[in-house]
Amino acid sequence: MHEEKIFQDKLDREIKIEPQDWMPDAYRKTLIRQISQHAHSEIVGMLPEGNWITRAPSLKRKAALLAKVQDEAGHGLYLYAATETLGVTRESTIEDLNSGKAKYSSIFNYPTLTWADIGAIGWLVDGAAIMNQVMLCRTSYGPYARAMVRICKEESFHQRQGFEILLTLSRGTVAQKEMCQDAINRWWWPSLMMFGPKDDDSPHSKQSMDWKIKRKSNDELRQQFVDICAEQVKVLGMKIPDAELKWNEKKQHYDFGQIDWEEFWNVVKGNGPCNRDRLEARKKAHEDGDWVRKAAMAHAKKSKHKKQQTKVG
Repeated sequence: MHEEKIFQDKLDREIKIEPQDWMPDAYRKTLIRQISQHAHSEIVGMLPEGNWITRAPSLKRKAALLAKVQDEAGHGLYLYAATETLGVTRESTIEDLNSGKAKYSSIFNYPTLTWADIGAIGWLVDGAAIMNQVMLCRTSYGPYARAMVRICKEESFHQRQGFEILLTLSRGTVAQKEMCQDAINRWWWPSLMMFGPKDDDSPHSKQSMDWKIKRKSNDELRQQFVDICAEQVKVLGMKIPDAELKWNEKKQHYDFGQIDWEEFWNVVKGNGPCNRDRLEARKKAHEDGDWVRKAAMAHAKKSKHKKQQTKVG
């Protein structure tokens, strides 16, 4: 009881919970699930964009996309490291991903069919991610909050990069404009799904809010995202594919249509367009990299032995 009181007092006073602090088992498990799944999403998220590095339309675009994919690998690294502070190994969390036990963001189970998709991912997918992640800079667990500060700075750049790609296409030829609109049409609804299920159907949300792991609910963040994108799309001269999207003067928010929740749960359960491809790609990468991990471990062991011998000498 005393430990629980100290824990709650820290939450109430906005003091970060650190790895050495006492925390409820359920709090620890929630963080392990959330942070590791966030890490998995960054790693799997490299796949649909990596697919376009060699096909980007210019050297400048190739370099920018390559840098973005490298950033995402770094984000995964920060987050796996944050997960390890909770007492689990990186190997076990990666095994959960490869075995299909752990989830990652369902958005990455959609294919990137054209170059415009890279722009749409930057504007919409990274935009939705930022909406979630800025909130996480204030999350109650210290290592997670600190990791998110740098991640958000880089994601913000990715979002602007994506919007600039779409802006260029929107000012191009008829075919380029059509490509831009087509990408927005295909990525809009999956981007809204990124915020998770409706608040009433989200089993973890209330407890996460009470623990200050989350600061805003799924529906609050989704509404905020719609309000921003509904204005930004006007700059592109494009349309959001929602006949029900309109400004509500009374609410001072945009009304928007109903998400296809059947599709959402179908993709979450592993039946999206690219679920199997993404998981197979991750397994293959893990297997192909086995020799690298073994070599790194052998080198570390050799270096440690050499240092010990030097000390003895």
